[in-house]
Amino acid sequence: MKYLFLIITFSCFLFVQESGANFLPDRDNDGVPDFDEENIYMTDPDKADTDGDGYGDKEELVNGYSPHTRDNIKLEDSDIDSDGLSDRMEFNFGTNIKVADTDGDGYSDGEEIDNAYDPLEIDKIKLGKRIEIDVARQELSYFLRGVRMDTFMVSSGVNNTTPRGHSQIYNKHPRAWSSYGLWMPYWMAISDTGKYGIHELPVWPNGQREGEDSLGAPVSHGCVRLGTNSAKLMYEWAEVGTPVFIY
Repeated sequence: MKYLFLIITFSCFLFVQESGANFLPDRDNDGVPDFDEENIYMTDPDKADTDGDGYGDKEELVNGYSPHTRDNIKLEDSDIDSDGLSDRMEFNFGTNIKVADTDGDGYSDGEEIDNAYDPLEIDKIKLGKRIEIDVARQELSYFLRGVRMDTFMVSSGVNNTTPRGHSQIYNKHPRAWSSYGLWMPYWMAISDTGKYGIHELPVWPNGQREGEDSLGAPVSHGCVRLGTNSAKLMYEWAEVGTPVFIY
């Protein structure tokens, strides 16, 4: 089958309104109001199955598939305007999935999101960032204007040594030294004392790195460890002052 059971996550919940129940115009009776078809999903309000693949527009949307192609393409893998921003993220940020530069400022929607600018405003308005660390799940997620961008597996401190609560990135260093006798690449302090931070899997003086298999369980002295690729990404994305919520 082209569609799967609907999976709803905290970060990417695609809401398709029941038009009939709210008496909203729905010319093709596909369950998606005409207004949403024309202004959000860019589907054909006169065709229940815009791409003609045998699945209605609503059926595809609620199951996470693109209603614009007959291929089995998920919304997060589709980019019909080739602007570098997936159709899923276009819906999340409210940009036009058929227009590469929604606000017409000369920068594509993907470029603006990559640089944390509002793709809906011609003026250079920065979008708010935040990091959330779920110790119970051993996960770190990062958000831009409330939209979850991605989630990574982490390793926090044993015996609940990772501090909980509202914090921020206090300082950064590409390769910090730990008093425990190892290097902490892509260090970002999350305590004002500098004792705890987010960093890449540590490296011993002989060059040996802690293995990725340690991620997903508390093993550190209180820091939050990330894998090699995710640590570099977060280091480059988060500025000093970025809010951090740990729970």
